[in-house]
Amino acid sequence: MSEKNTETTETEGSMPLLGHLKEVRNRIIYSMIAVVVASGITGAFHKFLINDLILGPAESIGLELINLKVFGQPIFYFKIILTSGLILAIPVLLYQLWRFVKPALYDKEVNSMRWITLSSSFCFFGGVGFAYIVIIPGMLKFVSTFGTQDIANNIDINNYLSFLILIVVSMGVLFEMPVATYLLTKAGLLSSKSLIKYWRHAIVAILILAAVITPTPDPISQLIFATPLFLLYLLSIFIAKAAGKKSEFVPLTEEIENEEN
Repeated sequence: MSEKNTETTETEGSMPLLGHLKEVRNRIIYSMIAVVVASGITGAFHKFLINDLILGPAESIGLELINLKVFGQPIFYFKIILTSGLILAIPVLLYQLWRFVKPALYDKEVNSMRWITLSSSFCFFGGVGFAYIVIIPGMLKFVSTFGTQDIANNIDINNYLSFLILIVVSMGVLFEMPVATYLLTKAGLLSSKSLIKYWRHAIVAILILAAVITPTPDPISQLIFATPLFLLYLLSIFIAKAAGKKSEFVPLTEEIENEEN
């Protein structure tokens, strides 16, 4: 086994509890600064964010958005700037997390964590993009065409924004499945055999998750939501198989199965 990161070996062994708490505080402060800076950047482009990215999907299909609260529009603007700032700052937040756990890692693990940080950012933004480009337009189109014409679809802007945030952030997190699979496999908590064995359970779980997260009862929208998760689960099987070959751990699931046999 390789030696631990040379620049942190000495400090890690003697760092007291207060030192660890100070490190946590520093990482939180840096993360907050990153969110504030990112929110400032998105705030500078608030007209583009609101008129094109946020209101664009609704206007393209003729949905009319209204404000039902006294401070509805200021809250609407604040939510957009803060949420977009958080999304934009995701790579920095992941980097701060990596910097916090770096002292406890070995040299090979440090190199792996760099790629994991980049991969996590890529997967998250991939999920956000897929939700915005594919899922949201389909759901909004269903809403605009469903029901009787005697009832006008005048949707509250904050309710509409909450819907967008739910779908976008959910897909961003769910697209982290391959990265999570790699980490769990390396930790010995998962294996490709267990993923293959329980694939039927995974399909049922994905369908239930799609039904819970998607606010529309439209089965087409739910299938659009679930399809990339099926593909990611299949990709996760190959990732677990590749990571398991290089792992020094025996997966916990296999240990349990061996004990039962």
